[in-house]
Amino acid sequence: MELSNTAAVVTGGASGLGEATARHFASKGALVTILDRDAERGPKVAEEIGGYFAETDVTDETSVAAAIAHAMDKMGKITACVNCAGIAYGIKTVGKDGPHPLDAFQRTIDINLVGTFNVSRLAAMEMGRNEPEPDGARGIIINTASIAAFDGQKGQAAYSASKGGVVGMTLPMARDLASSGIRVNTIAPGIFMTPMLAGLPEDIQASLAADVPNPARLGDPAEYGRLAGFMVEMGYLNGEVIRLDGALRMR
Repeated sequence: MELSNTAAVVTGGASGLGEATARHFASKGALVTILDRDAERGPKVAEEIGGYFAETDVTDETSVAAAIAHAMDKMGKITACVNCAGIAYGIKTVGKDGPHPLDAFQRTIDINLVGTFNVSRLAAMEMGRNEPEPDGARGIIINTASIAAFDGQKGQAAYSASKGGVVGMTLPMARDLASSGIRVNTIAPGIFMTPMLAGLPEDIQASLAADVPNPARLGDPAEYGRLAGFMVEMGYLNGEVIRLDGALRMR
């Protein structure tokens, strides 16, 4: 597969890692449909990259089905699905205000894990209808985990559980879809300069960057986008989880 011939749906594409991925793919000639809840910024990003937008709640089956149908209508096919939509809470299992609110835990799982699977399965259905390339390839799914899946810190029980689930379903999903010519890989980012981190004071940003062994800085979302692009084009890479973290190991 080549990026120049790719038709991609990108969840969370209105900001952060998703936006960087959408921009990188479009810069290489790919068609891109952004799936995001942000109905204000999403269309602006889509217009800037010459792509399309569908307001989407990844946890809702009807919403995602409509978004996939919209993408098919605009692009004619889907050959790549990049799942970047996600949320994070910092809440201890038991804190000063009592036990971790169950609804916050459930919401994290619903968006980060269930939402990822929801979009993946519906995108895969369309990919399976594509004419195969000479090597049998019909598409690729790229999911987003986190190094928190392996190195979860205090207050990350919900987030780590959700991202651990994304890691855990990578290989079985790749095996499930192998006969359809669809590959599945996952990127596990470290600390990236997303809008959430950009709002922190500079001294806090510097402190976080100092923990990264090499290079000692926060990740650039564009680096995530380039890795996703590499995964599209590297046809033998399948069922793999790649950490993108500058050798950071949280403790």
